[in-house]
Amino acid sequence: MPLSRIKYLFLLLFTLSLLPGMYSCQPVAEPDARDLPYPKNIIFFVGDGMGYNHVLATNYFMEGEAGVQPYEQDDWFQVAQATYSAARIADGDTIFHNGYAPRTAYEDPAYFATDYTDSGAAATALSTGVKTFGGSLGIGMGGDTLAHISEAAKARGKAVGIVSSVPVSHATPAGFIAHNESRRNYEEIARYMFFNSQADVIMAAGHPLYNNDGKAEEMSARYVGGWEIWEQMVANDGRTAFSFEGETLYVRDASGDGQPDPWHFIDAREDFQAMASGPAPGRVLGVARAYSTLNQGRARGEEAEMPFAQPFNEDVPTLVELTKASLNVLASNDQGFFVMIEGGAIDWASHDNHLGRVIEEQADFNQSIIAAIEWVENHSSWDETLIIVTSDHECGYLTGPMHPQPVKDPVVNRGRGELPEHQWNHTSHTNMLVPFYAKGPGVELFDFFADEVDPRRGPFIQNTEIAQAIFLMWGRP
Repeated sequence: MPLSRIKYLFLLLFTLSLLPGMYSCQPVAEPDARDLPYPKNIIFFVGDGMGYNHVLATNYFMEGEAGVQPYEQDDWFQVAQATYSAARIADGDTIFHNGYAPRTAYEDPAYFATDYTDSGAAATALSTGVKTFGGSLGIGMGGDTLAHISEAAKARGKAVGIVSSVPVSHATPAGFIAHNESRRNYEEIARYMFFNSQADVIMAAGHPLYNNDGKAEEMSARYVGGWEIWEQMVANDGRTAFSFEGETLYVRDASGDGQPDPWHFIDAREDFQAMASGPAPGRVLGVARAYSTLNQGRARGEEAEMPFAQPFNEDVPTLVELTKASLNVLASNDQGFFVMIEGGAIDWASHDNHLGRVIEEQADFNQSIIAAIEWVENHSSWDETLIIVTSDHECGYLTGPMHPQPVKDPVVNRGRGELPEHQWNHTSHTNMLVPFYAKGPGVELFDFFADEVDPRRGPFIQNTEIAQAIFLMWGRP
């Protein structure tokens, strides 16, 4: 029996043993009364491609020292996380991965470039608690449909949000709400998100009429379900039925009142900014006016080597602004909410081995987390809201300049406003452990699951165990 299943059963049996009245004639308590933490809200941050050195390099450039982010402080739970997927498909064959080997990781410099995951399988593991093959979204190794955390939230009457700095139907946003055997089926995935999910908020890039500089240009409608769907969506006329290739697609009931809920569409930066406070529509689809990323993909010249040397796209919202807008919309649900907020372009910049853009994206991600912390402290509390900050995988094999002797040495501080000394060792994902931070109700469950040990990072948790802990708190739909 897999270790994670044993842990799950142990926790379940332990919980049952604590239920009041088990050894008396009194009625057994309702599930909400069980002796497990129950967060009303969960804000789940995913820094796509973010490794320890990505966080460290940004701290050095922005502040000149390490450990300055709120989530790095002593009042946050902190461990490492393993990210490998179950397998990959190559030439029609299933090639199973070997997991993570802590000792080998520090003996073989080439080790981290093997058995790494992609964002589809990683998002599926984070969202469903099940490892699967590369490229899969919410689909198991046997082709079975897996339950998402977002579906558990909906089963409890909560609102659900998906937010990203990359396209609407890309791997991580889709991997938290959709089901598809291939992350590359963008149009099909987008239609699933719009018409099959019960999401209350979807905000991301992927605009088909603006390029990566935020300038008007016809691109592709693949990220938003195709031109036929797009033209009906931007009409913003409150429709609940859409025509597609001679068929009719209907929006779902997101509010739980038995009636289909139309999408309210926005794309202008000022609309996202305005939505950060005050009354808001019940259901919002926001597609920022940028094609593939909010800002990472904007054209760069030689001056772009340094972070922020070129201005961000003026008419495109930042991830911070998307975060504030989404929280304001979702908070109108008295039962609480679940939202996944992705700093997706950290990964894109890392594939390019461009530290300047990595720092820009990591800084925007950090500021989004700060905005969420401020929301908790001003509008909620740490007794009812759980914030998770983690990554789906490391990208770029970012190290200090001495790699590979010693293996995995950290980037070297050169002071505030200066790029740290660093070295890129790969142009794709790696099998490195990534950071995991959490604060709020439920962190004790993550502590329970983090029972494997790395010689450098210490205790670590499996990516699947994050969702498994949330299912223990909210139930599996």
